[in-house]
Amino acid sequence: MRRAGRLLLPLVLAGAACGQSVGDSIFPALGQRGLDVQHYDLHLTVPRPGSPELSGDVTLTVGSREVLTRVVLDLLGPQVSAAQWNGQSVRWVQRAQKVEVTLPRPLHPGETGRLRLSYAGNGARSGSADLPLRPGWQTEGGLSYALSEPDGTRGFLPCNDHPSDPATFTVRVTVPAGASAAASGLFTAQTERGGLRTLTFTQREPVPTYALGLIVGALQRRSEPEVRLGNQTVLRRDVYAAGLTVGTAIPAGETARMLRVLTEWLGPYPGEVYGVALLPVRQLALETAGLTTLPAASNQERVRLHELAHQWFGNRVTLADWGDSWLNESFATYAELLWAESQGADGQALAAEWYAVLTAQASRPLRATTPAQLFDASAYFRGALALHALRLEVGDEAFKGLLRTYVATFTDRPVSAAALLTLVKTELGPAAEQTLRLWAEHGELPPLPGR
Repeated sequence: MRRAGRLLLPLVLAGAACGQSVGDSIFPALGQRGLDVQHYDLHLTVPRPGSPELSGDVTLTVGSREVLTRVVLDLLGPQVSAAQWNGQSVRWVQRAQKVEVTLPRPLHPGETGRLRLSYAGNGARSGSADLPLRPGWQTEGGLSYALSEPDGTRGFLPCNDHPSDPATFTVRVTVPAGASAAASGLFTAQTERGGLRTLTFTQREPVPTYALGLIVGALQRRSEPEVRLGNQTVLRRDVYAAGLTVGTAIPAGETARMLRVLTEWLGPYPGEVYGVALLPVRQLALETAGLTTLPAASNQERVRLHELAHQWFGNRVTLADWGDSWLNESFATYAELLWAESQGADGQALAAEWYAVLTAQASRPLRATTPAQLFDASAYFRGALALHALRLEVGDEAFKGLLRTYVATFTDRPVSAAALLTLVKTELGPAAEQTLRLWAEHGELPPLPGR
């Protein structure tokens, strides 16, 4: 189906490279090559929480890495009704899960422009049978919420839906006055008018689109004492869906303790605020930025730690290609071991548990080649064991230095496995690189690393 605006004339879509996707190895149609979305200013209206119905008005601040004559965004479900470029109405077409906007003049590297889109309809989900969930705009139990990894933000927001293009966000959510909302970033304002409530959230650190957290429904916000981490102060807030029992609460002080352990190993927390949104839904946990989306059934210490670690690995250090998803999952999984050791547990025993899981299955080289491999046991456990082998070879101080350097080096540019291997060789030497390469690339599972 093709839907176009009133000003749309027939378009010639062939030719310019600016219409090409980023060329992801797992999701080849996602994103636009050369496009740099710097900020999303989103006003989303959800008239009936628990229903997929929504409407949105979003202004994207965009730059380019090459000359662009069009901006091509990913979008499922909702239909665009208007488009403006720097305040001027422009031609656009929506088809094949894309919105293509023709610019009045080419956008050159170093320039920026503002693209505004209005849209409405039902939020949608993407995904295939090979993924553990259908990512996108979810509705369940009177709640509407985003659970979008790897490619679902396009289900409710026109966006460059690829992790190689992180951005900042301002999110305004309008809901009925009896409902509430929570989203990534700082809660900065709330207004009420005409039976509607609008809440505003500001995410000032760039994050990938899939990490945008957004929840609408009957919610309770619980503020916790701020956490001081050296020269850094992290604000704390948790969100609970109404009706959850007291027994499901996050243990008092746990998040602060986890933050202290992880910042010691990884460096400063990459944000201003952190908390957990605890929901009575049948889904997987997701590291939505600054506000982990946590189903009540997954409310376990290891899961809480894992999703917190993703604030560094995945949200701040972003992927260049989904084929290297193990970089996100292995580092977050290994953080579970670092936390366990800080609490007096035997890290080697946990490594042995991971290894037992892998020996019971068909382990593989770490680069994913299908969607089913993005979140399988090898991505989590074989990758974590690769880091464990590296740590045992070089020692704790050198390993800690690598973790901190890895985060600092790839804070402002997406990472690949090849780039990590180069960094390991530079920081720790050729032998360490070969250790990591053995675990990452060889078909057979190496022996369990041990002290």
